Amino acid sequence: PTSTKYFGFLDPQVIMAGFAGGLGRGVVEGPFEMIKVRRQVQTSWSFREVLKGSGVTLFRNAFLFSSFVVYMDISKQVIEDLSPFWRGGMCANMAWMTIWPLDVVKSRAQSGKFEGVGMVQLLKDAAKDGHLWRGVGPGFDA
Repeated sequence: PTSTKYFGFLDPQVIMAGFAGGLGRGVVEGPFEMIKVRRQVQTSWSFREVLKGSGVTLFRNAFLFSSFVVYMDISKQVIEDLSPFWRGGMCANMAWMTIWPLDVVKSRAQSGKFEGVGMVQLLKDAAKDGHLWRGVGPGFDA
């Protein structure tokens, strides 16, 4: 059976597959991300805390993967003769730029410095402080 495509190229099944893939990766990645963030901001952590911020990590990854597959579908319509290497790299960078504010929120949630502050409030505070895009330069420089 064929899937309905919106705008001639957006396949909801592919988008949902990206979303599911992001959730799967988030389950595995969440604890490691929390430990990484705590080490970066030099705050202590314990094994009881490794799931802190996992909800934000799941949310971020689901939209990261979904964005990636949407950009892949769009790029195939816009640029036909592009190698898979360049197409994948271009779409991955665009996907990260799309969800970057969620990564800022995730890092704040996992840092241990914003205990009891919800995801929406962290997003509002980051926007108010001008930090939604904090780290983009070093992130793409690596």
